[in-house]
Parts: sequence; structure tokens; C-alpha cells
Amino acid sequence: MAQGRTAAAADEDFITAGGHPTHVHDFHQLLYAPLGRISVSTPGGAHELTPSVALWIPAGTPHSARFHPDSLVLAEPFDADVHRLPYEEPTVVRIDEPKRRLLLARTRGAGAGADEATAFAALTGTPSAALPAPRPTSDTARSVAGALLRRPDDRRTATEWAESLHTSSTSLRRAFRDETGLAFSEWRTRVRLNLSLDLLDRGHLVSAVASRVGFTSTNGYIVAFRRHFGCTPGAWVKGRAEHANPLPDHAA
Repeated sequence: MAQGRTAAAADEDFITAGGHPTHVHDFHQLLYAPLGRISVSTPGGAHELTPSVALWIPAGTPHSARFHPDSLVLAEPFDADVHRLPYEEPTVVRIDEPKRRLLLARTRGAGAGADEATAFAALTGTPSAALPAPRPTSDTARSVAGALLRRPDDRRTATEWAESLHTSSTSLRRAFRDETGLAFSEWRTRVRLNLSLDLLDRGHLVSAVASRVGFTSTNGYIVAFRRHFGCTPGAWVKGRAEHANPLPDHAA
């Protein structure tokens, strides 16, 4: 487990290999795990952070954290008197590849100092990348992938897809794993979650989104969403709304 570039001295008194108890900062903090997982508890609820999501913790917010074994933990502080965070409450944000590279560079001392404002702006911006879900390249797997991207609510299993395309389920599953790095079921889940983000942004109800992208139940969708993005769909929508409509400068 590695700690962030510039944790406050008070922070260092709390941190252990396994995490830290409830405390507050007088600075804004972006907490991220490029490897492993972090479980963070705040007054608004619990958050599971993975390599695809990070958590903005506004200054003055009580929080505690548990670092899962073999996790790499990055804690990026930003002066609350200098930088205006567009979130009032702890907010999960997706980390795309440019943000990941920026955060890792800052652990090596790059991108700090005079570039602090630029880094803050980049890290508070809306992520452009969804969960990685590479397209398979072989004909059969590519055909299945294309069909699922058009109709994510198609609930056929890999075996049923294989039968309809006159191939073996073993071959189809192997193609997805070898060509995308993901099991068929995980690839399909990521595609469904990625497609659900646009529906959420357009104001659809969570239950309607779950059905439209192919989840058998709303609860199953919420569980999968939280596992991959670190928050519930409702919290995601709230965070996006707060980012799009930050409080005016006189409202503090």
C-alpha cells in the first residue's frame, strides 16, 4: 500500500496499512485506488473505490477508510481556500485513462506545483471514458458483441448464443476472454452499465433503466452499478446534477 503525494501531517498520524479511523481535513481530497479497493465511510453512506472510480471528499467531511490487502492508495489534497470543489458532499467520479495517468504522474512529483490549478480542473471535469469493454475481433464473438450493443436487454446466455451461431460455448467464451480480456458475462455487464449511464443522464427512472439494459431486477442493476462505479445509480445522478449545476459563489 502506497500513500498519496502530500498527505497532511495529521493524516499520517491516522493512516495504517489497513486504513484510518474517522477524521476530517481542512482541504479537499481525491481518494483513488489504481490497484485493489478502498472502502470509505462518510455521513452520506459507504463507497467502494476501484481502479475505475475515485471519491472526492470536500473539506470538513468526516470520513474513515479501509484499504483492502495489496491496494495502492493515492490521496490527492487540494487547498480549499484556492480551489472551489463543485460538490457539496462526497462524490464518486469515474477515472478515465488520462485522469489515471495524471494521478500516477503526480505520485512521481510530476504535474504538481505551478500546474496545481490545471490538475484540479482536469480531475473535477466530467470523465469521457466508460468502463473498458473492448470489442472482440473474431467473426462469431464480434457478431454477438454487436447484437448486445444494439440490444443489451437480450438475455441469451453464452451457450444459447453459441447454439444460434452453430459454434461451441467454449469457443465463444474463450474468444471473449482472449480478445477482450474479460469473461463473456463481465463484458456484457460492462456494456449494459455503460449504456445505462446515458439513460440515467436523460432522466429515466432507475427501474426503467435496469429493465431496458437487460438486468433481471432493479436490485441486481443497483448491485452491479455500485460494484463497478462505487455508488448507486441514484447517487450517480445526484453527483452529475451537482457537477452540472454548482452552487453560485455566494452560496457556501
